[in-house]
Amino acid sequence: MSMDSSPLWRDRRFTAFWAGQTVSQFGDRISELALPLIAATMLAATPAEVGLLTAAVWAPNLLSALVGAWVDGQAHRRRLLVAADLLRAAALLSLPVAYWCGALGLPQLFAVALLTGVGQVLFSCAYSSFFVTLVDRDRYVDANSKLSTSRSASFVAGPAVGGFLIQALTAPVAIVVDAVSFLVSALFLGRITAAPAPVGPRSSLAADLGAGLRYVRDHPYLRAALACVTTVNFFGFIAQALVVLYVSRELGLPAGLIGLAFGIGAVGAVVGAVVAPRLSARFGVGRMVVAGAILFPAPTAAIALAGGPDWMIATVIALAEAVSGVAVMVFDINLNSVQTAVIADDLRSRVAGVFGTVNYGARPLGALAGGLLGSTLGLRPTLLIAAVGGMLSCLWLLRSPIPGLRGLSALSPHPVQR
Repeated sequence: MSMDSSPLWRDRRFTAFWAGQTVSQFGDRISELALPLIAATMLAATPAEVGLLTAAVWAPNLLSALVGAWVDGQAHRRRLLVAADLLRAAALLSLPVAYWCGALGLPQLFAVALLTGVGQVLFSCAYSSFFVTLVDRDRYVDANSKLSTSRSASFVAGPAVGGFLIQALTAPVAIVVDAVSFLVSALFLGRITAAPAPVGPRSSLAADLGAGLRYVRDHPYLRAALACVTTVNFFGFIAQALVVLYVSRELGLPAGLIGLAFGIGAVGAVVGAVVAPRLSARFGVGRMVVAGAILFPAPTAAIALAGGPDWMIATVIALAEAVSGVAVMVFDINLNSVQTAVIADDLRSRVAGVFGTVNYGARPLGALAGGLLGSTLGLRPTLLIAAVGGMLSCLWLLRSPIPGLRGLSALSPHPVQR
């Protein structure tokens, strides 16, 4: 238990990290809009090519386990975070340069998507082991709450700001803002003092990768957590692939009202990030993880069953998104804190890599399954399947020690089996 009772926001090292991540998150919302818009409106990409562009962003996650094994053999994790930010900034800056030179094309756009994806994988794998050097164990939930609040706020305001910048400056020029946000993040990270991580004797990369996989498989907390998040994300991406199509085509909601409903609903994630520490303190970390796993996908059923005049449908969507937003923050913040508390220090990046490969790998599979089921069964039944399937992800948790967790103080890193 830390003896420092001062608020976490007074910790200069953490606030520097937090500030950099906040700026970077708002920048990301711009690129998420700008990249597909460049493909669709400036390069006449087909729907299949736009789909491949999305796949290119996610594809590097399939290598997360391998990258995590390599990162665990590196002592300077802060340098890796800075390198990941600089890589993404350089890749994004190539787009406005090519645009101004009249040389912008789809091959470059795919290359930028892949490189930014590689940078994200590297950053994610180094993130967890660097995080524990900044934050004491008894402040994991508080720190994750603050970081998640920034991310949630970026989803509320970021798309609107991004849309305005894209309309005013054109998409390639607006991407400069995201590139600069990565440079700002790298600057803040560079100012944080951090001792090199201890690195024990290493064997081959393949052996390190195998050790990470076995560690997750044999760990009672991590095995259940990975199965749960993979299941909820698989079914979540079934819904994500279809929900906008459903409310626009079958419910007849106009695009402006759809955007307004989702924007209002996104406030729920901000609220969830703020209240998560209080809820876990009152009801227990484990119970909040289970509650979040159920309540995050459940509101999809409300959207599937919505009907009536446009204002009523929009209200149902906004409320459903708000409940889901609160739940996903309660789920993520508490489960991430549990994982941080139980992972051995010399395996943190490998575990992050395994989670990235399996969990993120399930997302495009879920989207593909959603398209197939939607075409076969119809959109409403598929959304109901997504809601029920996502809620059943809690069964993985019920078979583990997680529901009984009151707090993190009793947890310790799980020993590595040699």
